[in-house]
Amino acid sequence: MNEFAGRKHTDLTEVLRKHWGYTQFRAGQEAIIRSVLDGRDTLALMPTGGGKSLTYQVPTLAREGLCIVVTPLIALMKDQVDRLRRQGVSAVAVHSGLSYRQTDIALDNCAFGDVKFLYVAPERLASEAFRLRVQRMNVSLLAVDEAHCISQWGYDFRPSYLRIAEIRRLIPDAPVLALTASATTLVAEDIMERLGFAEPNILRSSFARPNLSYAVRHTDDKSEQLLRVVEGVEGSGIIYMRTREGCEQMAESLRGQGHSVSYYHAGLPHAERAMRQEEWTSGKVRIMVATNAFGMGIDKADVRFVVHYSMCDSLESYYQEAGRAGRDGRRSYAVLLAASDDDSKIVKRFDAEFPPLEDIKSIYEKACDYVQVAVGDGLYASFVFNIHDFCSREHLYIGKVKAAMDLLAQNGYMTLTDEMENPARIIFCVSRDDLYKIRVDRNDLDHIIRTVLRLYNGVFTEFRAIDEREIAAASGYTVERVKELLKRMWQMRIIRYIPSNSSPMLFFDEERLPTKDLYISPDTYLHRKRLMRERFENMLAYTANETECRSAVLQRYFGDAEAEDCGVCDICLAKRRRAKSVARDLAESAAEIIRAEPITARELCRRLKADPSAVAESVDRMRAEGKISVEPSGKLIFIG
Repeated sequence: MNEFAGRKHTDLTEVLRKHWGYTQFRAGQEAIIRSVLDGRDTLALMPTGGGKSLTYQVPTLAREGLCIVVTPLIALMKDQVDRLRRQGVSAVAVHSGLSYRQTDIALDNCAFGDVKFLYVAPERLASEAFRLRVQRMNVSLLAVDEAHCISQWGYDFRPSYLRIAEIRRLIPDAPVLALTASATTLVAEDIMERLGFAEPNILRSSFARPNLSYAVRHTDDKSEQLLRVVEGVEGSGIIYMRTREGCEQMAESLRGQGHSVSYYHAGLPHAERAMRQEEWTSGKVRIMVATNAFGMGIDKADVRFVVHYSMCDSLESYYQEAGRAGRDGRRSYAVLLAASDDDSKIVKRFDAEFPPLEDIKSIYEKACDYVQVAVGDGLYASFVFNIHDFCSREHLYIGKVKAAMDLLAQNGYMTLTDEMENPARIIFCVSRDDLYKIRVDRNDLDHIIRTVLRLYNGVFTEFRAIDEREIAAASGYTVERVKELLKRMWQMRIIRYIPSNSSPMLFFDEERLPTKDLYISPDTYLHRKRLMRERFENMLAYTANETECRSAVLQRYFGDAEAEDCGVCDICLAKRRRAKSVARDLAESAAEIIRAEPITARELCRRLKADPSAVAESVDRMRAEGKISVEPSGKLIFIG
């Protein structure tokens, strides 16, 4: 029997109180924690803002061993690590923003030190350094955040997540806890299969958000409806737009009308995005107009409204983004603006984002040419890939390119990562022997060359990540001087140098093939196309719905068969208004009949042709208000 299977409730709540100051768990949290402590592989479906992090932090702190947390969000990693350290808990993060030296130190601390939490980006799992160290770690739990990313049938498939299964085989005694706020039944089953669950085990929390009022407003004047929300709801908010240009234009328009507003999209420099997010999070800016690049990892509880100016591709993404409102439990609003031509636009977008097989092959060929990889080369190579520049040069729609890249990744050819912080990288273009035959300035370049060779191995055979600050400290030069000298060596064709940046990366999982030899599995292609169309259609159906509670529709979509009406969405409020109107009309009709002559309750029901319970309710209300009374004979008489 697992040593924690019988752990007392008070022991777990003591861990909760000691580190977080809470005296009880939220709904669903304790069941997940106990499942993990029992050593069971567990898939936890929890709504956005439901306290997912505690479900792996509490069991890790309740026993010996290290928890590996896989997450694609560097900002979340840093935030979680900082919070844990402030609590006196040892935690580290490994992601693309670290040099090889920094990564080695962090992994060594996990293998031989007292680290309790290792946060790691999924693309780091493939490195040999990680695989060697993980086998030396005392891993008690593997937590997979945003677990829907491992399913190719999910709305946000990320091929790098597939490497998690390989890591599982290296730590067979550690259970896995998969966490997601958006997984349909099909995706949930795929997650468990890909993570190698010993047996199916899904713990589902309610996806209901009682404080969040969902609404769809049908209008061809979206700007006017948007202003009604912005000016009618106090507090901070997010406005989601489809395009970068739309964000900038909307922010300028709202600013011109006196609102405190900023905009955010992937085209902004990383530092500027971080600054804008901090200004909004701290309350210096009230409204953020953004593409869907904004949101994951946001920790702001008092968002009062989220407006979708453009329709989402799926209910999964809509639920995630709308759910960023009202995490503090107070009344908040999620408003979707729908125009009469949105249906046709979304159908066109679907067609554009699911290219024919020949277009996928063409994009593969153009991407290889863009990063200058010849046929037969490129195996395991990686390159900075500016997708916007690529699309501009090739006159391609970015949605089409992303869809093609997803299919190329699923078929094992190349993987395009999300934008991430990338360390500087170099590779020597000349051999070690030829290096010293080149005439260089021995006072500067020679010193830098020797410093680099002393700090980093393998720079003659592959691109290696370097840290300009580390080189500066070892050489005695400033960071700016180091960068200047590296650029000079680049110009002299001694090295290839990619400065540190924040960009997507293109990884080659196979050497470049002749385009005619590229094979895309028809089954994968057709199945993914069908599922994407279903997601579009579900989104359209949600928007067109005028009869069912919006919260209940979302809950059922995510597998909650016992969903109940929320009472606060636009559909529920409209039903309530109609019910009040019907009750008012019934009361007026009843009063008019009774005023004309005394009448029994039974006869009143017959005359009104209404539900007896509704008539009885009206009669009781009028009696309580002193408008009618009952004679000894049982007849109702009007008083006034």
